Amino acid sequence: MSAKNVGTRKNVTTVAWVVLLASAVLEAVWATALHASHGFTVLPDTIVFVVALSASMLGLGYAAKHIPIGTAYAIWTGVGAALTVAWAMLTGTETASLLKALFLVGIIGCAIGLKLVGHDDAPQDAASDSDVTAGGPPAPRPGHGA
Repeated sequence: MSAKNVGTRKNVTTVAWVVLLASAVLEAVWATALHASHGFTVLPDTIVFVVALSASMLGLGYAAKHIPIGTAYAIWTGVGAALTVAWAMLTGTETASLLKALFLVGIIGCAIGLKLVGHDDAPQDAASDSDVTAGGPPAPRPGHGA
């Protein structure tokens, strides 16, 4: 692999991490809007929920193309949940406590740890790409063909 390809792959991976973190923030937005919508009876909050949920899922989907899904999903849910609880405590929707704050720091610490341990730089869909470039069709997914 050339130095240019390695640099490009690093840039794409960096973008994927930024998108993943933005998607985690949007997870906190949609979760908060879900609560505020009172069962989808408050239209503005319901609209915020739908838009934030859609954008959050699209971002997670993009990130999962470049970051292993286990890591991406753990960070998306962990950071999103921590931000949701932190926001709820800051706004008084949820009772704040030192233990809650400590556990939130633990969640964020674990997310940082997952980022720091890294992953291999192989594309997530390398197997199917190599099958196609070798001239054959990609192998069927379980439950999706013979």
